[in-house]
Amino acid sequence: MKTMINSRIILAVKSVIFHAGCNIALLLHCCTTLLIAPLLNIRQKQYVFTRYNIFVLWWSKVICGVHYEIEGKENIPEGPCIILSNHQSSWETFLLQTLFSPLSTVLKKELLNIPLFGWGIRLLDPIALDRTKPLQAFKQLITQGQHRVSDKRSVLIFPEGTRVSKGEHVKFNRGGAALAHHSQTPIIPVAHNAGLCVPSHSFILRPGTITVRIGKPIYSEGRNKKELYDESTQWIEFNRDKLMA
Repeated sequence: MKTMINSRIILAVKSVIFHAGCNIALLLHCCTTLLIAPLLNIRQKQYVFTRYNIFVLWWSKVICGVHYEIEGKENIPEGPCIILSNHQSSWETFLLQTLFSPLSTVLKKELLNIPLFGWGIRLLDPIALDRTKPLQAFKQLITQGQHRVSDKRSVLIFPEGTRVSKGEHVKFNRGGAALAHHSQTPIIPVAHNAGLCVPSHSFILRPGTITVRIGKPIYSEGRNKKELYDESTQWIEFNRDKLMA
């Protein structure tokens, strides 16, 4: 019992150090990025902004022992795609933004109001949705998503809509499949088990290795929205559950 309590205390202390370091780095990084942003194009902005993401991934490994491995990196296409991923923590958002570039992330608009962090996110031209107005949000996703794709940018969507805890299942929304259909852009499905090391709605990080699995492209040509939705959802759910077992 005493050993278990000591282990929990150590995890908590390390997690506090991790979050403190992330906040300090974010403050310094955003101040610098906001100053030079007017001089950069969208690809350069993403590169500069995601240096913070690289730091977070490295910092989580050094302080909390959170390692990761990527399977299927060769499946990432040269051109724009619609990335659909399960959502268990903030960790995967940091990683995926370093793998796909240029990238526009679909997120809730409230995140844009967070001082510094939200201001930095605005530089990457995300698709910020008001989830209290689902019909309007869907139309906005399709319209702005097609614009991003035509501008040679990929779009990252978490179809569960929120972070989902281990063992919990929610219905995937159909916006990603619809966008892929309307824009005739391939879907890249992604599954991971980040929740094992970075549990949803907890500030405690646990040591271990996160596996991120990138699937083969699901092409939109000749496919309807339901077919795209069913295939991508089944792939993500099957691989997510397999990685979490």
